Amino acid sequence: MELDFGPAVADFREEARTWLAEHLVGEFAAHRGIGGPADSEAWEVRLAWDRELAAGSWLGLSWPVEYGGRGLTLLEEIVFNYEYARSGAPYRATTSGLDLFGPMLLALGTPEQKRRFLPPILRVEELWGQGFSEPGAGSDLASLRCRAELNGDEWVIDGQKVWTTMAHTADWLYVLVRTDPESRRHRGLTMLLVPRDQPGVDVRVIRNLAGQDEFAEVFFTGARTSADLVVGEVGQGWRTAMGTLGIERGVTLLPQQLSFEREVADLVAAAREAGDAVPASTRDRIVEAWMSVRVMRTTNLRTLGEVLAGRTPGPQAGIAKLYASTSHQRMGHLAGEVAGPAGQLVGENYALDVRQRTFLLSLAETIYGGSSEIQRTIIGEQLLGLPKEPRP
Repeated sequence: MELDFGPAVADFREEARTWLAEHLVGEFAAHRGIGGPADSEAWEVRLAWDRELAAGSWLGLSWPVEYGGRGLTLLEEIVFNYEYARSGAPYRATTSGLDLFGPMLLALGTPEQKRRFLPPILRVEELWGQGFSEPGAGSDLASLRCRAELNGDEWVIDGQKVWTTMAHTADWLYVLVRTDPESRRHRGLTMLLVPRDQPGVDVRVIRNLAGQDEFAEVFFTGARTSADLVVGEVGQGWRTAMGTLGIERGVTLLPQQLSFEREVADLVAAAREAGDAVPASTRDRIVEAWMSVRVMRTTNLRTLGEVLAGRTPGPQAGIAKLYASTSHQRMGHLAGEVAGPAGQLVGENYALDVRQRTFLLSLAETIYGGSSEIQRTIIGEQLLGLPKEPRP
């Protein structure tokens, strides 16, 4: 895939390509394509790669210079993300702080919070984890029960979070809590910044299907954080959280689609090698997978064009996450079918190959970031104007 971003960024694009070619070598090159938004594989290598990017000033390209960024335009950041994905570089280990928490703080944080927290993110000195989901509040996030009470100049936090990606590596957590005990649903929620390394925070790792220590459950028992570490306003945490989820569903469009295109290319190559052993029905589905990544490309380019033009993205942006996650799961099933019986065998100590690992990790894609059931409800009610589903 090749895109022309125009002459205005031609020199910058060449600079990015040259830097990536010169630095994506050795151990970094040996780990091309490693990792994902919910994948802990080769964590230390990816962390070292992020520090290499930081040394070259390639993190936070559009962030203000006073916080360690380069103050470039959104177009330049998109160009770099495109070239980054095109190079097959390892997935960044700092994505939660860099792509989710950082933009949220830039939009809603106080000047003091920005000066304190943004530079260490770009220097890869502090890692962040997102504390949203709970055992009884996953897709229905508004029903969360983790609470915080103001005690003097500190918030005291009690409750539980779950599916907190890489919480055991995080230095800080941005946590959505209920600060008004009489409130219901979306009201009375507040976004707090909580240091992880303290007696009141207990992180217990959960191993995923691929055998990785990817996410964790977090128990707060009298955990404390400073009263001024509120992002946005007290009681308006739902608005803050929804802005973060909007960022999460927008920043990964192009890199994700490019990785899917490479997977489909590998799938086609494997089917050609298998020859007549691949049934006609499976071949048809491979063609559908090939077409699906082209649909993603067109949709993503439309959305990026609208963003760059300063317009609110159209309805296609609302279906991008649902389409990508369900399509990717089908690709994983196809890869297993093309591999045949050998694809069901794993190596010693549960050693998975790339296709097996991708398939297993893709099973969660229709859950995290908003389950497919909830996404379909949103599309039906908000985009299509269908009657709302009955609610108890």
